[in-house]
Amino acid sequence: MAKIQAHRISVIAGDGIGPEVIREGLKVLNKVSKKLKRPLEFEHLEVGAARWLRTKETLTEKEMETIIASDAVYLGAVGDPKVPPGILERDVLLKIRFELDLYINLRPCVLLEGAFTPLKNKGSSDINFIVVRENSESVYTGLGGVFKRGTPDEVAIQEDINTRKGVDRILDYAFEVCEARKNKNQITMVDKANVLTHAHGLWRRAFEEMGKSYPRIKRNATYVDAAAMDFVRRPEMFDVVVTNNIFGDILTDLGAIISGGLGLAASANINDLPSPDLPKKGQVCRGLFEPIHGSAPDIAGRNLANPIAAIMAAKMMLDHLSETEAASAIDKAVRKTVAGGKIFKKDSPDLAVSTHEAGDQVCSYL
Repeated sequence: MAKIQAHRISVIAGDGIGPEVIREGLKVLNKVSKKLKRPLEFEHLEVGAARWLRTKETLTEKEMETIIASDAVYLGAVGDPKVPPGILERDVLLKIRFELDLYINLRPCVLLEGAFTPLKNKGSSDINFIVVRENSESVYTGLGGVFKRGTPDEVAIQEDINTRKGVDRILDYAFEVCEARKNKNQITMVDKANVLTHAHGLWRRAFEEMGKSYPRIKRNATYVDAAAMDFVRRPEMFDVVVTNNIFGDILTDLGAIISGGLGLAASANINDLPSPDLPKKGQVCRGLFEPIHGSAPDIAGRNLANPIAAIMAAKMMLDHLSETEAASAIDKAVRKTVAGGKIFKKDSPDLAVSTHEAGDQVCSYL
């Protein structure tokens, strides 16, 4: 009998609390392994601040080749105050996103039963939406420059790049997500077209044209400042939110706080095109999965970090790998853990147990 080919997973535990939360995610993946159609094979890569401080290396060519040949990347966190801002983020996380053209960033904002929200009179039925963020354009491309640096006449320019191809493909994916959710059947596009008339005028035109192909979906376009207000005032109005790179980055932190805190918020970076325009031929990695929280160096190594976001990122990874039974089992176990009321302090998103105890509780329901 032929050996079943494993899913190849590149693991970057990263910096700060990254190794602690990834440890719990791997523990859960091991616990749920009997429900997998194909086994998981992990390749651990030493990428992050510790090595950069020793060698000034971020992500080597050989490591990038390993990632490209993987089925997915499982990432903990990047960032360290000892490293100048932007180096690890740009040369690790953004490099993987851009080189693999992971143009979709998915961030669910779901308030689980038993989780804390700072919003008065809002419950789990009110906060249940997903943000589809364009992940490969906007100001994150790094185009621009600085003139007369360090002088009173200094000029700094960062270009906001929006292409019709990039806008169309993220809108199309968002409409498909909206149809598949079978929830409110409503999509909200967030922009700033009243001020950024050229760039976001493109988004408005593309949104209206794309909407004609999805007549069953109700659509609404709103400005980012109004959207931020409504995330707090009336989150129940949202079903699927689609927006550009920088607005999605900011809004989803707000979405995380109202739906239980950063410790519960996971994300997926994926390429869903049937024939992606990628720089390598053959096997090409199509997804990177991570909690949206940072490296939190102030609590690193103290066993205080909430691992649920990393565990839910693992769940999203299994969904991406078509391991739906195992992904569903993790989702149910997390929901039971949070609903049990034992892992959080009263009326707080902070853990009442240690990092490994929270992971153990999830495992106990598997």
